[in-house]
Amino acid sequence: MSSTTDFLQYGLGKAIRKLRSQIGARINLAIDGETPDSKIDAAKAVASRYGVLMAANWRDKTFRYCIYATYGRDLSGYLAAIDQEFVFLDIGSNQGLYALLAAQNPNCRKVLAFEPVDRTYRLLRRNIALNKADPIVTALKLAISSESGTASIAIDDAHSGTATLVADRTAAVAGAQQIRTINAAVLDKHIPERLPIVIKIDVEGFEEVVIAELAKSNHLGNIMAIFFEVDSRWSDAESMMATLREAGFGHFTKFGRGHHYDVLAYRSLQWQPTSTNA
Repeated sequence: MSSTTDFLQYGLGKAIRKLRSQIGARINLAIDGETPDSKIDAAKAVASRYGVLMAANWRDKTFRYCIYATYGRDLSGYLAAIDQEFVFLDIGSNQGLYALLAAQNPNCRKVLAFEPVDRTYRLLRRNIALNKADPIVTALKLAISSESGTASIAIDDAHSGTATLVADRTAAVAGAQQIRTINAAVLDKHIPERLPIVIKIDVEGFEEVVIAELAKSNHLGNIMAIFFEVDSRWSDAESMMATLREAGFGHFTKFGRGHHYDVLAYRSLQWQPTSTNA
């Protein structure tokens, strides 16, 4: 990808999508107001530009980004293009955008959506119901960590996607909540046997821990591709890629620019992104 194309897609293009989401939020909040916690299970359905329905949650920046396709088409396009049977693990599912998009692919046999934060998990469940995705998508109120047990996660209802288990980043968010965590041994019990596995990881700086756990999984050989977020301010991309290389991932494609970007790691060219999402 040329530097000009890169700037237009990830610089200017993303800035325009963010502005659109801000304007849309103001309009919709004025019309519909906020969705109180007590009404989540009956929240109004909003059509996302990605092609799924999501429960109205206009006060949340992450929701607005999902509605206005602010995240771009890299992962959504990749999931849509998979042309063989697969299982999708959405680690840090939030309100379920990518879990729902994976479920739309007729080759997707199962989706496991991991979201440990209570309010966000309830929205995830509502979105699964709105899209009638219950037969394929299972929501799990869990986080992946190095140990099974409980942990404190930092949360901000105004931007649910910033929830993090990274201790030194808790000051940047508004509150905290106790959640359940599981390690690789427990995770393995949830994963279907034999089918190829595609994974998305978006856990706000905790990606390295999650990747290390996945490397311990009995299903490691079936994991064909891992799409993960990197922010160089608190993530070590080289360390994560080294772990993945040792686990047999020989190919890496970067999406984005600057300090905040995504990486797709894949075992073989069979799982490489197409020209439409690379």
